Amino acid sequence: MPATVHVRELTADDLDAAWELGRFAFGSTSERPASTTVVVPGMTRYGAFDDAGRLVGKAVELHHEQWWSGRAVPAADVAGVAVAPEARGRGVARAMLTALLRGARERGAAVSALYPTVAAPYRALGWETAGVLRTVDLATAALPRHRPAAHLTVRAGTPVDLPAVAALYEGVTRHRNGMLTRRGELFDHFTADGDLPGDGLTLVEDGGDLVAYATWQRGRGYGADSVLTVDEALAVTAEAARALVGVLGSWASVAPTLRLCPLDGDVVSTVLPLESARDHERDLWMHRPVDVVRAVAARGWPAHARGTVDFTLTDPLAEWNTGTWRLAVADGAAELTRIGDEADLRLDVRGFALLYAGAARARSVAQAGLLHGADPDALDLLGAGGVAQLLDYF
Repeated sequence: MPATVHVRELTADDLDAAWELGRFAFGSTSERPASTTVVVPGMTRYGAFDDAGRLVGKAVELHHEQWWSGRAVPAADVAGVAVAPEARGRGVARAMLTALLRGARERGAAVSALYPTVAAPYRALGWETAGVLRTVDLATAALPRHRPAAHLTVRAGTPVDLPAVAALYEGVTRHRNGMLTRRGELFDHFTADGDLPGDGLTLVEDGGDLVAYATWQRGRGYGADSVLTVDEALAVTAEAARALVGVLGSWASVAPTLRLCPLDGDVVSTVLPLESARDHERDLWMHRPVDVVRAVAARGWPAHARGTVDFTLTDPLAEWNTGTWRLAVADGAAELTRIGDEADLRLDVRGFALLYAGAARARSVAQAGLLHGADPDALDLLGAGGVAQLLDYF
């Protein structure tokens, strides 16, 4: 491939080539999802072309929002990055993701997350590991069986119940960090048909108010290898969580294994026998700032956090983030202000990602060689918001 690579947004005319590139890269079946044949709102597809006009790379920017301590932060989440085998190792991904970050910043994005197939290339571009989406298997018979309390009603859900499900999801997640808001035109597009997600929806109500739900897929068969996959199970009261888990446990005779992604610290997780869980799958996810000023200003911060710290940031992919900054945190808000002098603390953008997502303390970031200076602990202020999590795979 010639050294020159040309990056632009893909059009409808490019989608067939993009599908084929992705199909070979990820080993997909020949059955093509409908979303790959049309332009999708809330999604920007980028392509890299050689001098002959052949598509040699693609990447997708998802116009998400992430919850950060009660505030919705615009995100440019990344998916579907693929490079033709003949073009690998020649800077194609770097060129595409540089354009993606620049375009994301222009439309107002502040942060970015992705699930890598291999982490090293993304580390070289400023993303850093922030967490793991864990899928576990539990023996269905080991789930505690509870009859619902008298004031609770358990029933099957219908599409009419989906707005209440979305509201409960938001009530559980909005005070956390990193979780998708599931708002916006991208989610509207994929839920426009109003169908239930999966095979079934189980609801627990208290006086008509939704207090717990589970979406699930029945799977095949009823033998020893049968699995009930719970796509999501959330609750807002302990009684509701026990009732919900009791219903899931009732599948034991025909689905000996229950598979789900537990949300750390959620009410349902406090009811499940997670000590006996076996890891089925672990999906590493990475994070980075798109625009550090927006990333700091847009999110919520703990009300008790207060202080200022100066640091010099290096971001080779997004030069607008490079410079010396003063972080000031007070009264549940924060701001970054560019200052002229060089600071004693020198932070790599990957270290910024670790601290912002609560994935590491400043001392550990320094030990990793991503923070330098005499008093690295001062930058724990940037990590005051707590640990980030994701419950959506993209």
